Amino acid sequence: MALFVTTLLLAGCGGSPKPPAKRAAQETKDLKDVPMPDVWKVLFDTSKGSFVAEIHKDWAPLGAGRFWKLVNMGFFNDTRIYRYRRDFIVQFGLNGDPQVNAMWNSMPIDDDPVKQKNVAGAISFAQAGKNSRRTQLFVNLKDNPELDRQGFAPIGKITLGMDVFEKLYSGYGEWNPPGQGPKADLIVTQGNAYLDRDFPRLDKIIRAKALR
Repeated sequence: MALFVTTLLLAGCGGSPKPPAKRAAQETKDLKDVPMPDVWKVLFDTSKGSFVAEIHKDWAPLGAGRFWKLVNMGFFNDTRIYRYRRDFIVQFGLNGDPQVNAMWNSMPIDDDPVKQKNVAGAISFAQAGKNSRRTQLFVNLKDNPELDRQGFAPIGKITLGMDVFEKLYSGYGEWNPPGQGPKADLIVTQGNAYLDRDFPRLDKIIRAKALR
């Protein structure tokens, strides 16, 4: 049973992109000259409280760089924490707008070597094979050494608010398949509309902001 499902690469449907995707592309372009600090922090405000992630560029430079862009363009604002596997991981990182998901899914990044361990509190990008990281991330709820061997490279760690993850709603169970929770492909293609309709008790990331 695969731990992480492949996010879809959505083909364009012709014509000009709608405003959300166009805005995201412009914001990403505008960030190209903004230097990423070697170590930086992100404050996540959620529906169950706040937590802080400390990101280390030297742990996984490509992953840290992608995360820097996503945070600074507001990608995680008003998104859902859609996967909670107790005593394993919490996963998030799909946008509420399907067109924004489509844009980022067309831009995977190469793998980073695994320099740090997936211990409790470590944050890593989800992936589904070689060079497949895009926008989804997970926080380890316990030490998961098998993920080190599978090539999941931590980009940072939770330094404040780890208790928030124990408060998140987990009643829907593992995502589908194999569980009865949300389906990743429908999150990609329908966004918040799908999650809010069929899984209204999921907790939310209200905003994520880099601390300067």
